[in-house]
Parts: sequence; structure tokens; C-alpha cells
Amino acid sequence: MMEGITFANKEFFWLLAVLPLMAIGYIFFLRKRLTHLRFSSLENFSGYSPTLRQRLTHLPFVLTWIASAAIIVALARPQSSSGGQNVTTEGIDILMALDISTSMLAEDLKPNRLVAAKKVAAEFIDNRPNDRIGMVIFAGESFTQCPITSDHAVLKNLLEGIQSGMLADGTAIGEGLATAVSRVKDSKAKSKVVILLTDGVNNVGEIAPSTAGDIAKTFGVRVYTIGVGTQGMAPYPFQTPFGIQYQNVPVDIDEETLKNISQNTGGRYFRATKTSELEKIYSEIDQLEKTRVEVTEFHHKSEEFYPLIILALGLLSLERIIQYTLLKTLP
Repeated sequence: MMEGITFANKEFFWLLAVLPLMAIGYIFFLRKRLTHLRFSSLENFSGYSPTLRQRLTHLPFVLTWIASAAIIVALARPQSSSGGQNVTTEGIDILMALDISTSMLAEDLKPNRLVAAKKVAAEFIDNRPNDRIGMVIFAGESFTQCPITSDHAVLKNLLEGIQSGMLADGTAIGEGLATAVSRVKDSKAKSKVVILLTDGVNNVGEIAPSTAGDIAKTFGVRVYTIGVGTQGMAPYPFQTPFGIQYQNVPVDIDEETLKNISQNTGGRYFRATKTSELEKIYSEIDQLEKTRVEVTEFHHKSEEFYPLIILALGLLSLERIIQYTLLKTLP
């Protein structure tokens, strides 16, 4: 719905003080030009009516005066805005920490763990249009793939480009979590969340996962941890001179550490042994993180000065036409 008109540059209304000065100056100029003649009688002027030229004498000034008023109002930039509506937004900043070590290429989740995790993460992002979300990746080291942003198109584009092998191999869960916390800890959002997904055990890095969990708790960051991988053995592709060969490798996830981190920070631990379970996990996290905040959303403002400018130009053009036609004087 359309709201009333507002003015972006109200200070230009001071120029309206010029308009009465223009009128006073015009009246003063007319009086200076008046010539007084004396007649003994006005009988000879009975029945006299002014000519069209005489009737239009003051019209150019009136047109210029109105055009000036229109220009001043246009300079004040009248704007209209669509009506606001109450909506709910989660008001949450979320940092997704994704393990991209080579073990994430195992195919117990289809087509493999990494591709499945990226697909489900993209769907999760689509379901959180009002939240700011960022992305950290880790393997033998950690890297901020995308700082927290509300531009989900950029985030999803960077998510799509993630591949195993981008970082030195290994599983630095502690460093991945610590990097994620550092990216979200200074947020002013009502709720700060890290979703950490891994398929292994911390085996490199200078920061222990428990230490990173303590840091998260200190800054009020809630951590949800997800262990990805089937129970027992998982098929893993190996490159050989004869092409890709598969070998079953043991699935080893430090569930105890992941559970402790989540419990210590007020989050939860989940285990995904197949793609459908991973989808349900993200859906459950989506439902858990619904801290709603009432806000009023306004649509963009529209500039309304164009009709005033067109009116002013039209009046000034008409004034010129009258001056050089009907009121034209002989040289």
C-alpha cells in the first residue's frame, strides 16, 4: 500500500521565501512603468473592453511564478514509499564449517560425502533467506571460504566451487571450529551458530577440538556438530594406473569429542550415515534455530519530482511562446 509523500531535501523549502519577493518586485516594477494621463471626461471610453493582449499582460509572470514554485518543490525531492508490513526474521548469524579432507570422497553417501554435504548445505541456505551465513572449510588447515553475508547468491557460488584437495590433507577439526568461531564471535545478531560437519578424527593442527569448543562457549556461540559416514566400512575410490578402483576403508569419527563440543555450547550432535539422514539433520537444525524477531519491512522509495519538473518546463515554454507571439513588441 502507498504511504504519504516525504521530502528528502527539506532545506530547499527555504527557497519558497523568494516567491513573495518575486511578486512584490513585479508589482513595484509595474508601478514604476505606469504613465498617468488626465482626461476631463471618461465618456469617450464607455463600452471599452480590454484586448486579448492586455488581458494576457500578467500571464507570463504568473506562469514563471508557478514554474519557480514547482522547481523549488522538485528540489526538495518528494518521495513516496510503499507501506510497511510486519514480518518475522530469524535474526541469526550462521557459520558453516565443512570438512573437505580426501576422506570426504568416500561414497557411502551418494554420490560422495562432500557432494552430498554441499547439496544439503545449499538447500539449508535457501531455507534461511533472512539470516546471514558464512562458510569455513578445513582439512589439514582451515580457510574462510566466505565471510558471513546476506548475499546468499555469492555464498552458494563459493560453496559450489569447493573441492577436496583445495587444502593440505588431514582433519584439523579444532582449527576449523576455531576459525568459524572467530568469524562469528563479534556478531551483533541475537543468536550465533556454527554447524560443523566432519567425517573423521582430529589428527593435525595446533588447536584441540575441545579448546575450540571452550572458545565457542566463551563467546556464546552454539555449535551443532555432524558426523558423516556409515557404520563400519565405506567404499573409497583410489586412482590406479588401471583407472578408479574401490576399496573399503574403516569409518572412524570422534563422536565423543563432537558430542562434548555440542553439549558444552548448547547445541546438538547428529550422525548421518546416508544422504537422506543428512537432509533430515539440516532440516532439524533449521527448526531448532528459529529465534524470531518482529521487524517492519519497507519497500523502496519512489522519486516523485519528475512531474513537477515536467510541469515547470511546460509552463516556462508556454511563457516564452506567449512572450514571442501574443505579447511580442515591435523593435
